Amino acid sequence: MPRPSQPILSAGIITDAALRAVDSTGDFTMPGIAAKLSVRPSSLYNHVSGRAEIIELMRSRAMAEITVASEEDENWSDTVARLAREYRRSYAKHPRLIPILTSQTVRTGVAFAMYNALAQAFSDGGFAPAQVLAAITTLDSFVLGSALDLAAPEEVWADVPDANDAMRAALATSTPNPERADAAFEFGLRTLVAGWLAQSCEAG
Repeated sequence: MPRPSQPILSAGIITDAALRAVDSTGDFTMPGIAAKLSVRPSSLYNHVSGRAEIIELMRSRAMAEITVASEEDENWSDTVARLAREYRRSYAKHPRLIPILTSQTVRTGVAFAMYNALAQAFSDGGFAPAQVLAAITTLDSFVLGSALDLAAPEEVWADVPDANDAMRAALATSTPNPERADAAFEFGLRTLVAGWLAQSCEAG
């Protein structure tokens, strides 16, 4: 009997199926993946150890699109800003994956390539190790929240009687505004970088 030209099952095929399930429903199960791939659930375990490994494989898939190294010389704050934009762009393609990833410890080498670059950049900026971790955590929260915002409805806030005058004035600028999420991200990133630059100057 001739062997199939393509493997019936592999870690990559399983990851693809899990990612499609997450994009569609917000989660995945081992039996659900097996059903989609027309195999027994036990067959999956010949290629992956379980749900945790699949989550890390999906994290690797998303973060593999991040270009960590720059082709040009950068100062540390430019490196941070560039990586933040790359990070958001990669996760914006799979916003429903974010809650799953944030529930599990980061272990994949692809992710650590970016985190290593961020840690080095903040360290070059004069931050102490505890401050480096705090800065990376802050950036993580901001970027992932901003990636989720890209999946928000066009009208994020309703103009209801509960809104005060200041909020209504702000809402008047938002609709229609397809660039709202991008503009808000850039505003927030500039604010964060300015704060980090100020702290770096104080440390110096």
